[in-house]
Amino acid sequence: MKLKNERKRLIVFGKKMVAANLTNGTGGNLSYYNRKRNLIAITPSGVEYEDMRLEDILVLRLDGGIVEGDRKPSSETGFHLALYEKRPDVAAVVHTHSVYATTFACLHREIPPVHYLVGFCGKKVPLAEYATYGSNELAKNIRDSIKDYNAVLLANHGLVSVGSDLMTAFNVALEVEFVARVYYQAQNIGKPNLLSDQQMEEVIEKFKDYGPVKND
Repeated sequence: MKLKNERKRLIVFGKKMVAANLTNGTGGNLSYYNRKRNLIAITPSGVEYEDMRLEDILVLRLDGGIVEGDRKPSSETGFHLALYEKRPDVAAVVHTHSVYATTFACLHREIPPVHYLVGFCGKKVPLAEYATYGSNELAKNIRDSIKDYNAVLLANHGLVSVGSDLMTAFNVALEVEFVARVYYQAQNIGKPNLLSDQQMEEVIEKFKDYGPVKND
Protein backbone atom coordinates (compact mmCIF):
# COMPACT_ATOMS: atom_id res chain seq x y z
CA MET A 1 0.00 0.00 0.00
CA LYS A 2 1.45 3.33 -1.11
CA LEU A 3 1.58 6.31 1.31
CA LYS A 4 0.24 4.23 4.19
CA ASN A 5 1.35 6.71 6.86
CA GLU A 6 -0.12 9.64 4.94
CA ARG A 7 -3.43 7.77 4.64
CA LYS A 8 -3.49 7.20 8.38
CA ARG A 9 -2.93 10.90 9.02
CA LEU A 10 -5.75 11.90 6.68
CA ILE A 11 -8.17 9.70 8.59
CA VAL A 12 -6.96 11.08 11.94
CA PHE A 13 -7.37 14.68 10.82
CA GLY A 14 -10.67 14.00 9.10
CA LYS A 15 -12.03 12.88 12.45
CA LYS A 16 -10.42 15.90 14.11
CA MET A 17 -12.25 18.18 11.68
CA VAL A 18 -15.60 16.70 12.67
CA ALA A 19 -14.77 16.76 16.40
CA ALA A 20 -13.76 20.44 16.15
CA ASN A 21 -17.02 21.31 14.32
CA LEU A 22 -15.10 22.39 11.22
CA THR A 23 -17.37 20.21 9.10
CA ASN A 24 -19.89 17.37 9.41
CA GLY A 25 -20.92 14.22 7.58
CA THR A 26 -18.91 13.91 4.39
CA GLY A 27 -18.28 17.65 4.04
CA GLY A 28 -14.84 19.02 3.35
CA ASN A 29 -11.75 17.11 2.27
CA LEU A 30 -8.03 16.72 2.98
CA SER A 31 -4.89 15.77 1.12
CA TYR A 32 -1.17 15.32 1.72
CA TYR A 33 1.56 15.66 -0.90
CA ASN A 34 4.66 13.54 -0.41
CA ARG A 35 6.95 15.65 -2.53
CA LYS A 36 9.89 13.24 -2.27
CA ARG A 37 7.82 10.48 -3.87
CA ASN A 38 5.76 12.90 -5.98
CA LEU A 39 2.52 11.25 -4.83
CA ILE A 40 -0.61 12.74 -3.26
CA ALA A 41 -2.94 11.02 -0.78
CA ILE A 42 -6.47 12.47 -0.86
CA THR A 43 -9.78 11.64 0.80
CA PRO A 44 -12.53 10.03 -1.30
CA SER A 45 -15.85 11.51 -2.29
CA GLY A 46 -18.92 10.73 -0.19
CA VAL A 47 -17.35 8.70 2.65
CA GLU A 48 -17.92 9.78 6.26
CA TYR A 49 -14.71 10.30 8.21
CA GLU A 50 -15.75 7.94 11.01
CA ASP A 51 -16.19 5.15 8.47
CA MET A 52 -13.12 5.89 6.36
CA ARG A 53 -10.54 3.13 5.97
CA LEU A 54 -6.97 3.20 4.66
CA GLU A 55 -8.02 1.59 1.39
CA ASP A 56 -10.64 4.32 0.85
CA ILE A 57 -7.90 6.95 0.54
CA LEU A 58 -6.68 7.47 -3.01
CA VAL A 59 -3.13 8.05 -4.21
CA LEU A 60 -2.73 10.40 -7.16
CA ARG A 61 -0.06 11.91 -9.35
CA LEU A 62 0.18 15.67 -9.59
CA ASP A 63 -1.58 15.51 -12.97
CA GLY A 64 -4.59 13.90 -11.23
CA GLY A 65 -4.00 10.37 -12.48
CA ILE A 66 -4.98 7.66 -9.99
CA VAL A 67 -2.03 5.53 -8.88
CA GLU A 68 -3.89 3.50 -6.23
CA GLY A 69 -7.47 3.30 -5.02
CA ASP A 70 -10.86 2.19 -6.33
CA ARG A 71 -13.03 4.98 -5.01
CA LYS A 72 -13.81 8.32 -6.61
CA PRO A 73 -11.43 11.02 -5.36
CA SER A 74 -12.74 14.16 -3.68
CA SER A 75 -14.84 16.37 -5.92
CA GLU A 76 -12.43 19.19 -5.06
CA THR A 77 -9.31 17.38 -6.23
CA GLY A 78 -8.73 20.12 -8.79
CA PHE A 79 -7.98 22.86 -6.31
CA HIS A 80 -5.78 20.57 -4.19
CA LEU A 81 -3.61 19.91 -7.25
CA ALA A 82 -3.64 23.59 -8.23
CA LEU A 83 -2.40 24.60 -4.78
CA TYR A 84 0.42 22.05 -4.83
CA GLU A 85 1.51 23.31 -8.24
CA LYS A 86 1.42 26.96 -7.16
CA ARG A 87 2.97 26.67 -3.70
CA PRO A 88 6.17 24.58 -3.35
CA ASP A 89 6.04 25.25 0.41
CA VAL A 90 2.70 23.43 0.76
CA ALA A 91 2.40 19.70 1.48
CA ALA A 92 -1.10 19.57 3.01
CA VAL A 93 -4.51 21.03 2.11
CA VAL A 94 -7.55 21.10 4.41
CA HIS A 95 -11.00 22.18 3.19
CA THR A 96 -13.70 22.87 5.78
CA HIS A 97 -17.26 24.18 5.99
CA SER A 98 -16.76 25.77 9.42
CA VAL A 99 -19.78 27.90 10.33
CA TYR A 100 -18.31 31.30 11.22
CA ALA A 101 -15.70 31.36 8.45
CA THR A 102 -18.36 30.26 5.99
CA THR A 103 -20.66 33.03 7.24
CA PHE A 104 -18.13 35.64 6.14
CA ALA A 105 -17.58 33.75 2.90
CA CYS A 106 -21.31 34.03 2.22
CA LEU A 107 -21.13 37.77 2.91
CA HIS A 108 -18.19 38.00 0.46
CA ARG A 109 -16.15 39.63 3.22
CA GLU A 110 -12.51 39.01 4.03
CA ILE A 111 -11.53 38.51 7.67
CA PRO A 112 -9.29 41.41 8.74
CA PRO A 113 -6.67 41.42 11.55
CA VAL A 114 -9.21 41.72 14.35
CA HIS A 115 -7.19 39.30 16.50
CA TYR A 116 -3.50 38.46 16.35
CA LEU A 117 -4.25 34.78 15.64
CA VAL A 118 -5.25 35.74 12.11
CA GLY A 119 -1.46 35.70 11.71
CA PHE A 120 -1.65 31.92 11.26
CA CYS A 121 -3.06 32.80 7.84
CA GLY A 122 -1.29 36.10 7.20
CA LYS A 123 -2.29 39.72 7.69
CA LYS A 124 -5.90 38.81 6.83
CA VAL A 125 -7.95 35.95 5.40
CA PRO A 126 -8.60 36.75 1.72
CA LEU A 127 -11.63 35.77 -0.35
CA ALA A 128 -11.81 33.77 -3.58
CA GLU A 129 -14.66 34.56 -5.95
CA TYR A 130 -17.55 32.12 -6.19
CA ALA A 131 -17.54 29.27 -8.68
CA THR A 132 -19.38 25.94 -8.73
CA TYR A 133 -17.81 23.35 -6.43
CA GLY A 134 -15.47 20.93 -8.14
CA SER A 135 -15.02 23.18 -11.17
CA ASN A 136 -11.84 24.27 -12.91
CA GLU A 137 -13.00 27.85 -12.36
CA LEU A 138 -13.06 27.35 -8.59
CA ALA A 139 -9.57 25.84 -8.66
CA LYS A 140 -8.34 28.89 -10.62
CA ASN A 141 -10.05 31.34 -8.26
CA ILE A 142 -8.44 29.71 -5.22
CA ARG A 143 -5.05 29.52 -6.89
CA ASP A 144 -5.20 33.20 -7.87
CA SER A 145 -6.47 34.40 -4.48
CA ILE A 146 -4.33 32.53 -1.97
CA LYS A 147 -1.03 34.18 -2.98
CA ASP A 148 1.27 33.73 0.06
CA TYR A 149 -1.56 33.38 2.59
CA ASN A 150 -2.15 30.11 4.45
CA ALA A 151 -5.92 30.16 4.01
CA VAL A 152 -8.60 31.58 1.76
CA LEU A 153 -12.36 31.93 2.11
CA LEU A 154 -14.42 30.47 -0.74
CA ALA A 155 -17.38 32.73 -1.52
CA ASN A 156 -20.69 31.05 -0.58
CA HIS A 157 -18.83 27.83 0.21
CA GLY A 158 -16.24 27.49 2.99
CA LEU A 159 -12.53 27.69 3.75
CA VAL A 160 -9.31 26.19 2.41
CA SER A 161 -6.14 26.14 4.51
CA VAL A 162 -2.64 24.97 3.61
CA GLY A 163 0.55 24.07 5.42
CA SER A 164 3.84 22.23 5.32
CA ASP A 165 2.11 19.32 7.08
CA LEU A 166 -1.41 18.29 8.10
CA MET A 167 -1.09 19.55 11.67
CA THR A 168 -0.20 23.03 10.43
CA ALA A 169 -2.97 23.16 7.82
CA PHE A 170 -5.52 21.90 10.36
CA ASN A 171 -4.42 24.43 12.98
CA VAL A 172 -4.73 27.26 10.46
CA ALA A 173 -8.35 26.23 9.78
CA LEU A 174 -9.01 26.00 13.53
CA GLU A 175 -7.57 29.43 14.29
CA VAL A 176 -9.33 31.09 11.35
CA GLU A 177 -12.64 29.74 12.64
CA PHE A 178 -11.87 31.13 16.12
CA VAL A 179 -11.03 34.56 14.69
CA ALA A 180 -14.13 34.50 12.48
CA ARG A 181 -16.31 33.84 15.51
CA VAL A 182 -14.64 36.60 17.53
CA TYR A 183 -15.04 39.03 14.63
CA TYR A 184 -18.72 38.13 14.24
CA GLN A 185 -19.39 38.56 17.96
CA ALA A 186 -17.41 41.78 18.25
CA GLN A 187 -19.41 43.34 15.43
CA ASN A 188 -22.62 42.50 17.29
CA ILE A 189 -21.45 44.75 20.13
CA GLY A 190 -19.65 47.53 18.29
CA LYS A 191 -16.93 48.32 15.78
CA PRO A 192 -13.85 46.11 16.32
CA ASN A 193 -10.43 47.74 16.48
CA LEU A 194 -8.07 46.19 13.95
CA LEU A 195 -4.35 45.54 14.33
CA SER A 196 -1.96 47.51 12.11
CA ASP A 197 0.29 46.07 9.40
CA GLN A 198 3.32 46.58 11.65
CA GLN A 199 1.65 44.78 14.56
CA MET A 200 0.75 41.88 12.30
CA GLU A 201 4.27 41.72 10.89
CA GLU A 202 5.61 41.38 14.44
CA VAL A 203 3.14 38.57 15.17
CA ILE A 204 3.91 36.70 11.96
CA GLU A 205 7.64 36.91 12.70
CA LYS A 206 7.10 35.48 16.20
CA PHE A 207 4.97 32.66 14.78
CA LYS A 208 7.99 31.37 12.83
CA ASP A 209 9.33 29.89 16.07
CA TYR A 210 5.96 28.87 17.51
CA GLY A 211 5.03 25.32 18.48
CA PRO A 212 6.78 21.96 18.68
CA VAL A 213 8.90 20.34 16.00
CA LYS A 214 6.67 19.01 13.20
CA ASN A 215 6.57 15.23 12.73
CA ASP A 216 4.26 14.69 9.72
